[in-house]
Amino acid sequence: MSRVPESEAVITAELVRGLLADQHPDLAGLPLVAAAEGWDNVVFRLGHDFAVRMPRRELAAGLVRSELRFVGEIAARTGIALPVPVRRGRPGRGYPWIWSVCRWTEGTPGLSVPGPARGGEKELAGFLGALHAPAPPDAPKNPLRGLHVAELEARVHERLGLVAHRPDHAELAALWDALSDAPPYGGPAVWVHGDLHPGNILFAPDGSLAGVIDFGDLCAGDPAVDLAVAWQLYAGPRRRKFVAAVEAALPRDAATWRRAAAWALHFGLLSVAIEGNDPAFVANGEFTLRELLAEFSGRLTGGSGAARSA
Repeated sequence: MSRVPESEAVITAELVRGLLADQHPDLAGLPLVAAAEGWDNVVFRLGHDFAVRMPRRELAAGLVRSELRFVGEIAARTGIALPVPVRRGRPGRGYPWIWSVCRWTEGTPGLSVPGPARGGEKELAGFLGALHAPAPPDAPKNPLRGLHVAELEARVHERLGLVAHRPDHAELAALWDALSDAPPYGGPAVWVHGDLHPGNILFAPDGSLAGVIDFGDLCAGDPAVDLAVAWQLYAGPRRRKFVAAVEAALPRDAATWRRAAAWALHFGLLSVAIEGNDPAFVANGEFTLRELLAEFSGRLTGGSGAARSA
């Protein structure tokens, strides 16, 4: 099976402290605590207000560059708490890539919030309505997020092969076949977050939306890749409320929702098929697959209108 990518650099608090002392000495005396490690970055909390994002592999260095360039503009337009970069870091002390200091975004990741307690449907829909504006010519291109879902065919079938033991395997395979033939996106390329899973959506204690983080996959593309969050984050009634709020903010046609469901299936399979994946991602992948099967099994017959009932 596929594995989570290994780190290509040794990143310690001592290294980060030294880089801060060299390049941003006014921040070097703040408390520094390891906060998270993902596929692409290691994150340290710096004092109360900041986070340090350190790419853990070469591929991620280019993603940080995009965050430095564009996230501030997006935050100003959407009005949602985002990890806006405030400082740029350079290679040093043997560390080879650029890095950043961002605003700390307070909240509990959706992966740690029980499904029924995940609210913020209208706020998240409003964020996407503001985000999904036509992207400028210099917007980043992302070969893993800017493609039509039909181009995911080989990856999806590889993952289906890895989970061939599942009792719902035949249903999942049939669902992919039904969803992935949706018409391709024909509109202008819009800004998309590209990785809008529950781990990157933060909630306040009352279940309202607190912020959105990790813009490493930010790019120009089809809005359907972000709308996949409907099945990744919400169950039945809340999903319908979210879809209605999206439609009120920026209406989308039936083909877009069908592609969104195909992306959700792709992401769900990615979460459950990867060896060594975080158990919280595996659990959310199972949630996503259950929601998709509950939504579409026995009803998706090839007509594009079925996905609109989400």
